Amino acid sequence: MFFTLFITGLLVSSFTITIIFLIKKIFQNQLSAKWHYNLWFLLLFALTLPFMPTNLIAKSNFMPLHTFQGNQPHESNRPNGGAEQALVKSDHTWMQAFATNVNRPDLDHFNIVIASIWLIGILVLFMLYIHSWLKLRSIKHSAMAVEDKDVLDLFSECKRRLHISKKIRLLQAPQAASPMTFGLFTTYVVLPSGFQQWLSKEEIKYILLHELTHYKHKDTFTNYLLIFYQIIYWFNPLIWIAFRAMRLDREMACDTAVLNRLDKHDHASYGKTLLHFIHSSSTFKPISLANQLNGSKSQIKRRIMKIAVYQPERRRKRLVSISVFMLMFMVVFSQIPFVSAMTSKQDRYEFHHNQISYEDLSEYFHNYEGSFVLYDSNADSYTIYNQDRSTLRVSPNSTYKIFSALLGLEANVISPDHSTMKWNGTLYPYQTWNQDQNLSSAMASSVTWYFQEIDQMVQEDKIEAYLKRINYGNRDISGGLAGYWLESSLRISPVEQVQLLHDFYTNQFQFKERNIQAVKEAIQLEKANGSVLSGKTGTGSVNEKNTNGWFIGYVEAKGNTYFFATNIQRDDHASGREATDITLSILKDKHIYIPDENF
Repeated sequence: MFFTLFITGLLVSSFTITIIFLIKKIFQNQLSAKWHYNLWFLLLFALTLPFMPTNLIAKSNFMPLHTFQGNQPHESNRPNGGAEQALVKSDHTWMQAFATNVNRPDLDHFNIVIASIWLIGILVLFMLYIHSWLKLRSIKHSAMAVEDKDVLDLFSECKRRLHISKKIRLLQAPQAASPMTFGLFTTYVVLPSGFQQWLSKEEIKYILLHELTHYKHKDTFTNYLLIFYQIIYWFNPLIWIAFRAMRLDREMACDTAVLNRLDKHDHASYGKTLLHFIHSSSTFKPISLANQLNGSKSQIKRRIMKIAVYQPERRRKRLVSISVFMLMFMVVFSQIPFVSAMTSKQDRYEFHHNQISYEDLSEYFHNYEGSFVLYDSNADSYTIYNQDRSTLRVSPNSTYKIFSALLGLEANVISPDHSTMKWNGTLYPYQTWNQDQNLSSAMASSVTWYFQEIDQMVQEDKIEAYLKRINYGNRDISGGLAGYWLESSLRISPVEQVQLLHDFYTNQFQFKERNIQAVKEAIQLEKANGSVLSGKTGTGSVNEKNTNGWFIGYVEAKGNTYFFATNIQRDDHASGREATDITLSILKDKHIYIPDENF
């Protein structure tokens, strides 16, 4: 979602700029001009982070804002102590989509508005830069090559001193109020027309050294980078302040580099040269494609003050500057997990196995996005449709109830013999929910309040420990006990569903076998042609639309057990019922499970 990217960019840019200004303030006398400028390159790196592919930075889960709405139990109902009631499933009720709706604010329109405003801002700023480019183009077209032999010899001498061999065109233009350098592929140094009449040979040398130093430091390319990021981040006023400061630091770093090549007695003369252009400072524009010698009056004043107190960089100052730079680098680098968490839309499971067969089953999925994962326990092999989505973590919804039941049993909240909870009288949208429930009936009718009661009685710390022990998906219950598994923070991929089912079936968790067996009996769905089908459906309903459908389970066939998970996604009409239809069709065609003809 663009809004997430927008907020991430705003936070990262603002935080980084604030820290850089703070560091520069604290170490203003310890940092050389060069390293004052270099600090800003860390800002450019930070501005890139929100746009980096998530596979290049640490992956993390982004928890969407949501509000869980539904009928909540008013009191805790512990299992009664009497004999277990014989609550019988209705035929095939497990295929019904017993969804609990989750309401979320619809941010689509807001997202479009924000994106539109951002694009309009980009367009306006882009047009301003086009105007600047046209003015620069006009200057170039009106310019004439400098033909004065003394000036050309001086230009060549300055290039040799800076070890520059590339051809650079030296021009003079009537529209140029100040010396400037521009051009990515062909570099131009442009001086005001008639400069020889009011500049001495030494002053011309200082100017040429300054402009050629910009070229040597690749400042023209850097300027284009600033323009790019200024267009992208136009909405953050701190960006404008920061880039203004960066341009000033660039000029002071360039001044320092020139002073390093001059004799000490020439420093004052170099500073006086800048004063020739203070009258043109009013024409300086912050939106410029060229590196200009002049700037605002306050900027020129600061530069001259720095020139007046210039001292060559000593080894100790260089070491301090590098140390401060590395400290700032660590601060910027530490934002990567935050950026990853904010921008990552896809929380994925890293899956590796020796025997995986990827199969095109798209004909079964029709207009659904989804995945099917099948594990053959005898062959120890996987068959997977849609590799990308097979490892994509999404909300488990009611499929989690398998493991919620197991948690309740292991925590002694319920037991195989005493699992009934009293209905508190709250009217729920499904008639089968409006009665006392035991584990068997609650699983058959996917009674959400029953499993929410288990969570309330077990409590958060034990749930977290349990999810960690069985390694359930991302193990995130930050969405709250009322609905962390209902289109909220807890997420799991189809591959992980299959692996968990296998570990549950074979009791790799080393839980009480009696509890494992109780859950197996609760999720047994039907028998047909010598095979037994067990499993659980799940439906994610957001704003009254079924957007996330699950069917997970296993088939106990003759001499083998197959574990499967199907997940489907769509804007609407993606429920556990549709996921079940897809799954049964695939299993039938693979001769793994063939339902009775009258099913």
